[in-house]
Amino acid sequence: MIYADRRMNNLSPSGAFAAPAPRLPPTNLQAEQALLGALLANNRAYERVSDFLVPEHFADPIHGRIYNAISRRIERQELADAVTLKAEFEHSGVLDEVGGTAYLAQLLTAMVGIINAGEYGKAVYDAWLRRQMVDIGETIVNNAFGADAELDGSKQVEAAEQSLFDLAAKGGDGGGFITFEKALSEAIETAAKAFQRSGGVSGLTTGLRDVDAKTGGLHPSDLLILAGRPGMGKSGLAMKMCFGAAMEILRAARAEGPNVLPKSTVAIFSLEMSAEQLAGRLLAENARVSGDKIRRGDIHQKDFDKFVEVSRNLAALPLHIDDTPAITMSALRTRCRRLKRTKGLSMVMVDYLQLMRPAAGTRPENRVLEISMITQGLKALAKELKVPVLALSQLSRAVESREDKRPMLSDLRESGSIEQDADVVMFVYREEYYIQQRAPKQIAFDNDEKFHSAVEKWQRDMEMVHNRAELLIEKQRHGPTGKIDLFFEGEFIRFADLDLHHSDAD
Repeated sequence: MIYADRRMNNLSPSGAFAAPAPRLPPTNLQAEQALLGALLANNRAYERVSDFLVPEHFADPIHGRIYNAISRRIERQELADAVTLKAEFEHSGVLDEVGGTAYLAQLLTAMVGIINAGEYGKAVYDAWLRRQMVDIGETIVNNAFGADAELDGSKQVEAAEQSLFDLAAKGGDGGGFITFEKALSEAIETAAKAFQRSGGVSGLTTGLRDVDAKTGGLHPSDLLILAGRPGMGKSGLAMKMCFGAAMEILRAARAEGPNVLPKSTVAIFSLEMSAEQLAGRLLAENARVSGDKIRRGDIHQKDFDKFVEVSRNLAALPLHIDDTPAITMSALRTRCRRLKRTKGLSMVMVDYLQLMRPAAGTRPENRVLEISMITQGLKALAKELKVPVLALSQLSRAVESREDKRPMLSDLRESGSIEQDADVVMFVYREEYYIQQRAPKQIAFDNDEKFHSAVEKWQRDMEMVHNRAELLIEKQRHGPTGKIDLFFEGEFIRFADLDLHHSDAD
């Protein structure tokens, strides 16, 4: 009976079922009229809305034209009232289109109070924002019902997320001035953190003493690029930095109590290696068991036991790995936001940016523009979430054609956009890699004496660079550039601080 009653409520007087009344897009015409009246009565009220309101935000196009005329006159430091607007519209031949003199006079009577102009503006803007959301919703529904071959279900989700993000970015309330006093207090807070920590590190530690000393750690809102040729160990170095940051987060939690959970995590987006491979590499490094031997099963029982023991210690590390191949910028952004909301987020690492794709629905004209969109997106993500973003990058083959193979900024693939958007650009370089490739071959020498002499020189050269790596900081927006020498163990792909009397301990 209840069901029957509900159905009866939808009956028309004739007894037929009535269609639900169509819903009109959100508008606030009364607020639009009141705002225009307030602006005409006192042009100074324009200052309260000019930084966020534009003619397109008005639902009534006539109101948008009137607001545009008011804005134009005020920006030219001219008077904008009913009389001057009437003259301007008459001169343009559009007075009748905007309602004539009578409507301009009517707007003045619609004004409730000049001091409420800011509130009127926000109401107009809010209605526009909701209309955009309605449009996005309609597009999502139409795409879902459609059969667009280019956009499958998952890509439609990404496109929808991108549309909402663009709306939030374009129409957000962020921006505007903050007082110098507030900026100063934040700067003092940062300096105080560095003062209180050992080594003067104000950001998140990398786990590498000399890197922290040069950079002050990994700072919120910074985009850091770590680049290198294949075989240099950039993924291993990036993982070392992520491990160092995660250890600091874990130590902070343990300092509060043995059962206190970490308040944030480190997000790793591995587009090249699987999560299992990354975990295996981290295990091999910390257990000091060769990853190659582990894969082949060529280990002793004590090595395996150590492997298991280390895995238990590492299990508590606040690390989250996403190994989605060719992830889009919009998907990466959404997952980072979700992780920050649910687990907290202190750092993001991307390995590597050339394997990423721009947001779904965008079609860049060329590869350079595509990379530019990705680096801009990563920098925007760092600023939005207030975390450092470490992105790995490939280098062009131009490095191999030079005598000195140390990378330069111009060696970055699509270097213009990467160099411009990054706060820090670092290169990892290992001379040992190149000297090893130049090992003498007996066939190239006409006698044994020359061959043995070349071998001895090659061995001396190898000894000089054995277990050595260089981190070249070529750009640092807020600090010095220069070279940092690091210790490197190729067997475990392990980076550590370089000391004259190096210890196996970090």
